[in-house]
Amino acid sequence: MKRSQFIKGLGLGASAFLVAPNTILGQEDKPAQYQKDIVSQFVGAGHSNLDKVKELLAEFPNLIYSSHDWGNGDFESAIEAGGHVGHKDMVNFLIDSGARPTLHALTMLGKTDLVKPILEAYPQVIHSLGPHGFTFPHHAQRGKEDALELLAYFESKGLTETKVAIK
Repeated sequence: MKRSQFIKGLGLGASAFLVAPNTILGQEDKPAQYQKDIVSQFVGAGHSNLDKVKELLAEFPNLIYSSHDWGNGDFESAIEAGGHVGHKDMVNFLIDSGARPTLHALTMLGKTDLVKPILEAYPQVIHSLGPHGFTFPHHAQRGKEDALELLAYFESKGLTETKVAIK
């Protein structure tokens, strides 16, 4: 191989390395963020308006992964909204639609077989907060009869507060 061919090939190879990370990591054509008001509407509807959630999700499918920033680190997704108000139909619909289930939402649904093993494996997670500072006992109370076993579990661990101020 001639020296000029080698240098030319080296140049092409080096430029490929500059372009490759963006291509490999999928960063070259990043779509625009959803407008904040659309995310706010979706999360707000997640508290109580299943028809509006379905309507917005049909128009903006990736809202299923979105969170609204209420300020001071208080982020909330639609599944978390439905979870802390006890809207089981909402939470189940969102899970069926591909939402990322949270331990707090699963607590409200009374999914003891899913929640308890994780909390036993990672004991400090029991003190984690849901949106607005709502605790695991709060979510278990919202789950009513479906979550009585989990409510008793939290009480056995000394947890009684239902809301903690977000600092």
